[in-house]
Amino acid sequence: MEPLRDRDWVVVGLDNGGTCNNATVLTEAGEFLVDQLVETDSRVKDGPEVAVASLAASLDRILDLTGTPRESVRAIGLDTPGPASADGVISSKGGTNFSHAGWRGYDFRRALELRIGLPVVYNNDGNAAALYAHHVFFGDRASENSSVSAIVGTGLGGGIVEAGRIVHGAAGMAGELGHVHIPMEGLLASGQPTPSCNCGFVGDAESVASLTAIENNLLPFWLTRYPGHPLAALDPHHAAKLVRGLAQHGDPLALEIFEQQAMAIGRLFTIASNFSDPGAYFVGGGVVETVQEFRDWFIERVRAHTALRGEQIDVAQFAVVPDLDMAGARGAAIAARTVVLGD
Repeated sequence: MEPLRDRDWVVVGLDNGGTCNNATVLTEAGEFLVDQLVETDSRVKDGPEVAVASLAASLDRILDLTGTPRESVRAIGLDTPGPASADGVISSKGGTNFSHAGWRGYDFRRALELRIGLPVVYNNDGNAAALYAHHVFFGDRASENSSVSAIVGTGLGGGIVEAGRIVHGAAGMAGELGHVHIPMEGLLASGQPTPSCNCGFVGDAESVASLTAIENNLLPFWLTRYPGHPLAALDPHHAAKLVRGLAQHGDPLALEIFEQQAMAIGRLFTIASNFSDPGAYFVGGGVVETVQEFRDWFIERVRAHTALRGEQIDVAQFAVVPDLDMAGARGAAIAARTVVLGD
């Protein structure tokens, strides 16, 4: 790669997570200067001041690694887990990754901006990954298309992209797809309790399609239908993490669970098809970070459970969020570059 010229500029994407930060650099021309994870400890459990200092260190490291002069950086794209406002103010109730009391109501974006002396553009991590998936999939036609992404992890995140831009909403809560209520009739087996979500809702998408849902709702029920299953002897938290591996090898109990998760995402996408009619539906997260055969099976099951009209079937596409471990930082960088360009 040729070195940056004096007149070239870049933006930096910083992806803040529960344990690590990941960083990337995106040029004015739209080229990423790294094709791998560049991680540092996020230290979010130590509170805001320590975490902001860690992000500043992540910035310094990625600039050093890519040989990028600091004066070439026009803006920083930051993404973090939620819940947070559109401007990057952490919820007054905190969050899973922000349990330290100092995070409650903390203006993360502004604090980083003051620390590093550069403009910071904020998105939550689901939105950032959704934006990256959209731009990779549509390329030069990103601004002409729309998409919806469901990111399955500990919870269920996501994002809505319209005309190449993230839809944030008035309070920054658009794209919280996990907390959309979905129909449960036909999804739950006979005698299966209606699942509940950590947010307090009953019967939302996250209560079925997430790792937490497996641990709290799905696995306990299906173990009653498969007496003597090896997972019954394990701690529920540990057992939940093993379900995907078993599904890859055709375990009937595990496949029942992932069939329900695919149906939940399909019903979520069905709802999305009637309010935004996107051109693409993306699935990301641990559920698709697996062997190709299982990934293809799961995407096909999601597609089968998404009820589209004939006209939509002709144009809608289903795909996996690419490079998910790097998608957050890259999506954050894309958002920052868009702001700098004024697009």
